[in-house]
Amino acid sequence: MSEGYVLTAEARDRVGKGSARAIRRQGDIPAVIYGDNKPPMTITLPRKDVWLKIQQGGFLTTVGEIEVGGKKHKVLAKDYQLEPVKDFVLHVDFLRISARTIVTVNIPVHFVNEEDAPGIVEGGVLNVVRHEVEVNCPADAIPEYFTVDLSGAQLGDALKISSVALPDGVEVTITDRDFTLATIASPAGLKSDEEEAEAEVAPDEVEATEQKGDAEGEGEGEEEGGEE
Repeated sequence: MSEGYVLTAEARDRVGKGSARAIRRQGDIPAVIYGDNKPPMTITLPRKDVWLKIQQGGFLTTVGEIEVGGKKHKVLAKDYQLEPVKDFVLHVDFLRISARTIVTVNIPVHFVNEEDAPGIVEGGVLNVVRHEVEVNCPADAIPEYFTVDLSGAQLGDALKISSVALPDGVEVTITDRDFTLATIASPAGLKSDEEEAEAEVAPDEVEATEQKGDAEGEGEGEEEGGEE
């Protein structure tokens, strides 16, 4: 689990677009804390502090604390909005959490030991199908990432979610199949010995088949002519 953070915020009474724009002009951002069967709380946060936490990574999977008026609220950032042109933070939604809170989050997938994967050593390519996996888990036990060990992976192998040891209390949201996280694929133009062998014999086989077909066709024509 990623190391938590602490942000200091100010409560705000005014809401709406006009109030939000005024807050942003001051160098801050509007935010809201909701959940845990308590009324939503609208707050103001320093934009620089929030942007720093986002840039550090894991912002949406790290439990933090927001101090408002001397009281700390344990939270998990659920969403944030960025200005589409200048790419600065416009707004953040925080979920208020407790020991019993179950959250749905996307956990990054890390692939290790590529140098010990025969399929990659032979020229294969790691084709990542899923960079993240969505899970349900306790808010105070969110995994920082999942690790997939590529040791022994051969050309054509598919690395499935079943190869990941999930911590207690963590469940993937896709439960109807053992889905693929990555494959070891042959690079374009690379053929196996079997494929090359098939390519060599294929023309002869086709020619033999055509000759056989022609002979059968001639026989059928003679029989049809005799019946007439």
